[in-house]
Amino acid sequence: MSESRQLLHEHNSDSEDDLAFSPKAGSRHLSPSPSSSRATSTSPAYPGTRPNGNSFKRQSSFAHPRPDGTPRTPNRVRFEEDPVRRSMNGHAQGAEWIELEGEDYLEGHGDDGRERVQRLPLLTGIEAPSVTVAADFDPEDHLESAKPRSGMRNSFMNMANSIIGAGIIGQPYAFKNAGLLAGTVLLIGLTVVVDWTVCLIVINSKLSGTDSFQATVQHCFGKSGLVAISIAQWLFAFGGMMAFCVIIGDTIPQVMDHMFPSLEDMSFLWLLTNRRAVMVLFVLGISYPLSLYRDIAKLAKASGFALVSMIVIIITVVTQAFRVPAESKGQLRGSLIINDGIFEAIGVISFAFVCHHNSLLIYGSLRKPTIDRFSRVTHYSTGISLVACLVMALSGYLTFGDKTLGNVLNNFPQDNLMVNIARLFFGLNMLTTLPLEAFVCREVMNEYWFADEPYHPNRHIIFTTSLVISALTLSLMTCDLGVVFELFGATSACALAFILPPLCFIKLTKKRNAQTYLAMGVVAFGCTVLVISMIKTTTKLAMGTGEPVKCS
Repeated sequence: MSESRQLLHEHNSDSEDDLAFSPKAGSRHLSPSPSSSRATSTSPAYPGTRPNGNSFKRQSSFAHPRPDGTPRTPNRVRFEEDPVRRSMNGHAQGAEWIELEGEDYLEGHGDDGRERVQRLPLLTGIEAPSVTVAADFDPEDHLESAKPRSGMRNSFMNMANSIIGAGIIGQPYAFKNAGLLAGTVLLIGLTVVVDWTVCLIVINSKLSGTDSFQATVQHCFGKSGLVAISIAQWLFAFGGMMAFCVIIGDTIPQVMDHMFPSLEDMSFLWLLTNRRAVMVLFVLGISYPLSLYRDIAKLAKASGFALVSMIVIIITVVTQAFRVPAESKGQLRGSLIINDGIFEAIGVISFAFVCHHNSLLIYGSLRKPTIDRFSRVTHYSTGISLVACLVMALSGYLTFGDKTLGNVLNNFPQDNLMVNIARLFFGLNMLTTLPLEAFVCREVMNEYWFADEPYHPNRHIIFTTSLVISALTLSLMTCDLGVVFELFGATSACALAFILPPLCFIKLTKKRNAQTYLAMGVVAFGCTVLVISMIKTTTKLAMGTGEPVKCS
């Protein structure tokens, strides 16, 4: 390296001026080793030299002296080294240099007889910002074509799974409140209305230019609209958390008591047969850790398990209804046409069918997201859900009559093996589904209070813990799943399904036509059901006029 520095100082003008070379010359002569040299050269001949003779050595154009340091080509692109960096990383710093020993440099010699070698500093210390950006680049956030898409069948499965949830277990109870004929008419009519309002959410999004249900309501009604949609979504999700806790207490202890009768006499293990102890242990031990996940995608497998458990429950109720002893069956007389609990029945049915918060997500997941294709997905999903709920409601209510409970599985004897399998499936499903509702509640709280702030782990833990503990505490105070369905179905479900979507449509539509008048009628229906159902349900809870439900 000392010889390289000496040659550099002796030919300082050459080493500095020779940094100006054309891209063409660079492509020919910037060779990493002399082995890439060619036998012939196209370098120009200067006076006193012969291009192909043997008496004179060829000289490179870089080695030819130039008067007054003027460049050989005025318009040549020059790559000049930064004087500040040259002063800091110059010869005294011992910077690394590369020797270009191409065909011209090997044969070109200076006046002192030493070989003239072109030396350039290595391009060191250069950072590529694109590498850092690429590490954090997610194409799904920037490219529509990179986002995962699904076909009609997958979208149908997603929507059907969001409809056929825990609410299906309460459909026989809805028929008990409304009556057989009135319950059937209500179930079919509300399914049609829900189908229309789900499609209406996508239409409203198109009209308002927004990409979410919350943004659409906020676009139409400002801050008050955001408050209304946030409260409705939070109440619906929190009601789901309470319902899931009650279902866990209704199912798992009965299964453990039947499978292991001796557990009740064992120390500590007897807790597995106690309803409240099982709710606390399983919710805090399984559901709470799962609720701490930030990414809802980690719980995606729970959806498939939920659909399987719903199918098992429907098959169980239909097939085991014929094996129920006579003393467990109730009376149908007096409630075949209509009953006085029709408004509570609307709340229970609405709780089962609300999937409006997922509608735009399913619409955006279509490979060809058009309103016609999404409408077909919605029609198929609500149709299949209607059949499943109708089968469950008729099988349960015609079997147990006026003795039908909010959780129809509690009407079956504890020693029925198939019913116990259905209970176990249902209870385990609720353990993995509860975190999904906690995720919705937490996101609503973050979007409303901390929309412009980054993620903070302490806030995340505080919100999650408070949600799970509060839902568990309230569910420990009641054993009646039907009351939970009635209360939250009458408030949040009615607002999400029957009030806010048509209200936004009326606001966004300037011309009055048949659809706008239909929307006005649906809004009036939703408001009426919300007020009357909430008054009746809260009065029943406060006065204790409802049928007492014994906790197992």
